[in-house]
Amino acid sequence: MSSLARVSLSLARREMVRFFRQPQRVIGTIAQPLLFWLFLGFGFAGSFRIPGMENVTYLEYFYPGVMLMLMLFSAVFSTITIIEDRDAGFLQGVLVAPVSRLAIVLGKVIGATSIALIQTMIFLAAAPLLGLTLGLGSLAMVVGGFVLAGVGFSTLGFLLAWGMRSTAAFHAVMMVFLMPLWMLSGALFPLDNVPMAMKAVMLVNPVSHALEIIRAPFYAEPAALLTDSHYLLALAISVVWAVGGLALSMIRVNRRETGLAPKAS
Repeated sequence: MSSLARVSLSLARREMVRFFRQPQRVIGTIAQPLLFWLFLGFGFAGSFRIPGMENVTYLEYFYPGVMLMLMLFSAVFSTITIIEDRDAGFLQGVLVAPVSRLAIVLGKVIGATSIALIQTMIFLAAAPLLGLTLGLGSLAMVVGGFVLAGVGFSTLGFLLAWGMRSTAAFHAVMMVFLMPLWMLSGALFPLDNVPMAMKAVMLVNPVSHALEIIRAPFYAEPAALLTDSHYLLALAISVVWAVGGLALSMIRVNRRETGLAPKAS
């Protein structure tokens, strides 16, 4: 195994161990989207009437969106360990070690995406309760969508956390900046019948396209999706988002930072 892969996997494994040693964190990241899904799903059940979707309940419509929300919270909050590692001196030790800076980015991103994916797959088990069934091909496409969304969210969290000095600031940015990205993705309501200005924002929002590649396999066969220009465009944008996030994270890590050295006692 190459040095890059070994270091990346070691850092990713560290993130996983760290996460599962905090059971309250595991419960919290799953419980919040679950409560959102149940409360909003039942609350809007009587008023959800969309032309062409008469047979779709709001619980069913909101289901892919709440899984995307779970990916958001879990993946982004997992990158908060960057700030904690800096405070503990661990990050400085990794930065001065003779390892590739790419390994640092990949280790954090793989760890955060894996944590989010495990939790989302647990939530995915509820699909049969809604009458949704997935063949192996459709399941692979949904999981692939989760991975792309997880990488996109993880790199976004990485970029935000890298330059911050406190977890409080990270939480504030999370609520002010990231939640609107999710809310304007089509997770809560369809893109149709919204003001044009809002629709334009939703269309340029990469989270909207991540939601599309997660939702579409529930309602169409893989062969049909692979010839659907709308799905292929959403897939291409999601790939660009994930790859671009990794590239920007690499650039960010390679920049010389001030204030990274441990404070003298």
